[in-house]
Amino acid sequence: MEYKDTLLMPKTAFPMRGNLPNKEPEWQAKWESMDLYHKIQEKNAGRPTYILHDGPPYANGELHMGHAMNKTIKDIIVRYKSMAGYRSPYVPGWDTHGLPIEQALTKKGVKRKEMTVAEFRKLCEEYAYKQVDIQRTGFKRLGISGDFDNPYITLKPEYEAEQIKVFGEMAKKGYIYKGKKPVYWSPSSESALAEAEIEYQDKTSASIYVAFDVTDGKGVLENGTKIVIWTTTPWTIPANMAITVNPELDYAIVKTNGQQYVVASALVDSLKEILEWADAEVIKTVRGKELDRVVAKHPFYDRDSLVINGEHATADAGTGAVHTAPGHGEDDFIVGQKYELEVLAPLDSRGVFTDEAPGFEGLFYDDANKLVTEKLKEVGALLKMDFITHSYPHDWRTKKPVIFRATPQWFASINKFRGELLEAVQNVTWTPSWGETRLYNMVRDRGDWVISRQRAWGVPLPIFYGENGEPIITDETIAHISDLFREHGSNVWFEREAKDLLPEGFTHPSSPNGEFTKETDIMDVWFDSGSSHQAVLASRKELSRPADLYMEGSDQYRGWFNSSLTTAVAMTGEAPYRNVLSHGFALDGEGRKMSKSLGNTILPGKVINQLGADIVRLWVSSVDYQADVRISDDILKQVSEVYRKIRNTMRFLLGNVSDFNPETDRVAFGELREVDQFMLVKLNELVQNVRNSYEKFEFSTIYHQINNFCTVMLSQFYMDFAKDVVYIEAANSKDRRAMQTVFYAAATSLSKLLAPILPHTVDEVWLNLKGDEATSIHLEDLPEVENYDDMADLVQTWDAFLDVRDDVQKALEEARNEKLIGKSMLAKVTLYVDAEGEKLFNSLQGDFAQLFIVSDFELIPGLEKANENAVKGEHVAVEVTVAEGETCERCRVVKKDVGTDPNHPTLCKRCATIVTENY
Repeated sequence: MEYKDTLLMPKTAFPMRGNLPNKEPEWQAKWESMDLYHKIQEKNAGRPTYILHDGPPYANGELHMGHAMNKTIKDIIVRYKSMAGYRSPYVPGWDTHGLPIEQALTKKGVKRKEMTVAEFRKLCEEYAYKQVDIQRTGFKRLGISGDFDNPYITLKPEYEAEQIKVFGEMAKKGYIYKGKKPVYWSPSSESALAEAEIEYQDKTSASIYVAFDVTDGKGVLENGTKIVIWTTTPWTIPANMAITVNPELDYAIVKTNGQQYVVASALVDSLKEILEWADAEVIKTVRGKELDRVVAKHPFYDRDSLVINGEHATADAGTGAVHTAPGHGEDDFIVGQKYELEVLAPLDSRGVFTDEAPGFEGLFYDDANKLVTEKLKEVGALLKMDFITHSYPHDWRTKKPVIFRATPQWFASINKFRGELLEAVQNVTWTPSWGETRLYNMVRDRGDWVISRQRAWGVPLPIFYGENGEPIITDETIAHISDLFREHGSNVWFEREAKDLLPEGFTHPSSPNGEFTKETDIMDVWFDSGSSHQAVLASRKELSRPADLYMEGSDQYRGWFNSSLTTAVAMTGEAPYRNVLSHGFALDGEGRKMSKSLGNTILPGKVINQLGADIVRLWVSSVDYQADVRISDDILKQVSEVYRKIRNTMRFLLGNVSDFNPETDRVAFGELREVDQFMLVKLNELVQNVRNSYEKFEFSTIYHQINNFCTVMLSQFYMDFAKDVVYIEAANSKDRRAMQTVFYAAATSLSKLLAPILPHTVDEVWLNLKGDEATSIHLEDLPEVENYDDMADLVQTWDAFLDVRDDVQKALEEARNEKLIGKSMLAKVTLYVDAEGEKLFNSLQGDFAQLFIVSDFELIPGLEKANENAVKGEHVAVEVTVAEGETCERCRVVKKDVGTDPNHPTLCKRCATIVTENY
């Protein structure tokens, strides 16, 4: 007889290597063929809902790591909720309008000006759909579960129709208006931009000090006195209409070189140095309010520059007197309205000066800086010029500087319902908590929202004009346009004349002859995605508004979180979300932003092809995603090692329950050995902790909890000594079935707990665990938390034992280093204990030699009896010696009773009995 054939070695078809790049597509094909997503929805029908509303990624370009992180976090949440007793449908979405698609087509050689707007828009639509398909394929390969066959896409007619309703409702409430005021204008995009489309980069600008001659001092200043302003935008001087001073500040009249200059008193000393006023003296001080309506002269145009009062003039920098061009600055515009100043912005859409700025016509604004300063120098108004590097707004798409430019635009008023918006922010739960403060402050401080764009690819503003230029927005026109868009798509706006877009027989007092025109601007794309609460949540039967969760990157406080809040509160009076969760950005291993120029970009598609989607997903679960996170080859290597440990743990569990039938072989909890009960209680603690962590969206905690349980509690402890039971004992022995009971419970619970994170791997585990009866683990619920409150003493006792076991492990390691033993099975452990240690071991039940994985064990009361070289613990001292006896051929334990059975001379008594009775 070959004794090795009597050992019950692990048997499983679950391979050690995952081969994820090849196996995952097979699982995804299986899920698709069985329509798993809809089966999950059917299973959860009638349960409470949990709606995570997908913020739409922009449909342009291949997936980057930010996409992968974002969609994986969402998928983990939705999968968790779907296994935790909720109906949690997931409808993915895409944002498909806007400038980047126009630019992409231009780069491909499309000549927009050689075709109609409608023809160009058709090409944009085709391109957008191709991008959606590319990204959809990438998301599905990542293992994202959702209704990918029926996503929401902002260019779809049914979406656009609902967006028109949102606009109409806001207009009905008086929140939509047209006005000429300075807005962020991008010459590179030839369009107005919203605050959300601005990013700040360093820019070098001319820093100039300019003197304005007083022509009417109103008895406060002598004519000829010069008021000094400072600006970093010389090109705005042609649009100057006024000089603003703070009514509550003191201003000094400084005499130097026979001239008198006016500057803020607090800045005199610094300006003496900057302007090199060697012999300057203050001859008079006046209050800013006294200077109100003093008249100065524009430096080189024949027009007045009125001195006015404004709170935004400060003595923090510059001169305390602010050059004011109402057409090129928000503060300038606001204060200019009070004084009825002309709103002059002499630039066209490309940032080129018009004939409203004589002497600079045809010049690009930035190129005009030099000529303006030369002109100022020529007329003697330039006191000083330098250059400074400062943070300046840029177009986040073209990466080029923007300007403030007053143009006629359509606005959504924020002022009219700012209070409601702020209240709505406070009624939402924010994770991280600082998100509330961030969005609250943004809403509190933001101006009105410019919603018009001078582009082609977007949803048209559904506005008609009468013969007298009066805008027409009525319930009738909005309903009709919404229906038209639902039937034909928004391209119909550009394919038909205004009269053919209006309801049949439509009349309006502004057009006695029945002649109408239509608006040609489109809506800001943030209005598109910001309308999804109406177009998706309120319009699809499986969803509902408000959503339970919006989850996006932290840049969306100024983007989607903000625009969604604005349109939803305007329309419904409440936020579109109950909870908001945000994540940081994916950086390289050194904490740098990824970029092609640095060569540090890591693409999810490449990682998936090399390592598998489950490795990407495990990485996402491992990081503190609420802050910026790092990813590199080394980091992925570490994550892959954790995956390997988890997989090998599952493989061991599967291999050792291959002959276990949970219906007939499971041992009741009360009949288990203490150590088995201890492990089930620890497993139950893990279930409770992991479920709590899922609820808090703390996935890195789950990653560490499960990794620790697999590595420490299972691999290094329970599974390690279990081999002496599950391999050696008879198949149906109670001790073996007891450990298999624990193994089966661990495999089942761990698989379910890991299902949201490692969907491919655990479905493979489930198939191997359940056999032919397996469908998919994703149709299961999470393990429930059991009540083991009466096990507290047992857990405390066995936790203390594990501390002693660490001391024993240390002693065995020292013995190995000293060449006293090789494997621990050659050792005898003698444990000297004090009263506390003796009490512990007297309260424990177990085979301690087996638990310590040694051949012999002896407990001796009295720490003082231990050798001075013994390894000392808190209540124990450990000595290791060579075990006496022979090594059993079958179990490899050194026993004195080897050979006592004449039929099995190389076996110990235990193994001889097992073999005799079973083989």
